[in-house]
Amino acid sequence: MPDTRTRGRAGSIATHAALSLGALVMVFPFLWQLLTALKTLAETSRVPPTFLPDDWNRESFEKVFTALPFREMLTNSVLNTVGRTLGQLVFCSLAAYAFARMRFRGRNVLFALFLSVLMVPSSLLVLPQYDIIQSLGLLNSAPALFLPGMFSAFGTFMLRQFFLTLPMEMEEAARIDGAGSFRIFWSIMLPLIRPALAALAVITAMWSWNDLLWPLVVNTDPSTMPISAGLTSLEGQFETNYPVMMAGSLIASLPMLLVYVFLQRHFVQSVALSGSKS
Repeated sequence: MPDTRTRGRAGSIATHAALSLGALVMVFPFLWQLLTALKTLAETSRVPPTFLPDDWNRESFEKVFTALPFREMLTNSVLNTVGRTLGQLVFCSLAAYAFARMRFRGRNVLFALFLSVLMVPSSLLVLPQYDIIQSLGLLNSAPALFLPGMFSAFGTFMLRQFFLTLPMEMEEAARIDGAGSFRIFWSIMLPLIRPALAALAVITAMWSWNDLLWPLVVNTDPSTMPISAGLTSLEGQFETNYPVMMAGSLIASLPMLLVYVFLQRHFVQSVALSGSKS
């Protein structure tokens, strides 16, 4: 009996040590980012590099707002993220419900065509999407950032799989009570897949916030760029102000950390559900 307890205690210690090491590895880039932002430019180029700054310099956080139209870029990032996330939650959930629950001719063929989009690299879609945005006269505007990303085949496939796990008896009982398809979708089915919606919201928000290629192509005016594209302008041809860049990157990463903190419970729940249901 003592041997079993000893082995259990040793296993628990080893597990916590491994988790602590993994947490340290994950946190270290953020810690290095913060310490670099508090260094001077001369310290960041020193060889060998130093871990702690000699002089704790906070001017980099002030220079970010003068080197870039940071507030405008941050606002553009928020609009881009919110527009794409809300669009995918609405359109992908509607399409997923139709593919999962409705019977119509050519449903499987059409769904296969949707899935084929996942095999196309997103960079190949930049030119046709740019032509569409240009023809609409939306270049250098906030809608140009989020309109092409308001729907995705991945989001449709993900939510469809969750709709398929719901029992048909609930939908049949609602139809007997006189509820229509949209009422069933809105009042019964949608609340049951809230963990999946939260997971899709987290994934879409992070992807939208960090998107770089499309904003650089469609918006060339700094005042209409999101923060992900704006930070690239801090990289000079001969010299880069790394403290200012790290300070801007650190500030830009805080909203996504807050989003994950608020939605992590639903995100973890969706992963657990996806692994426990066939």
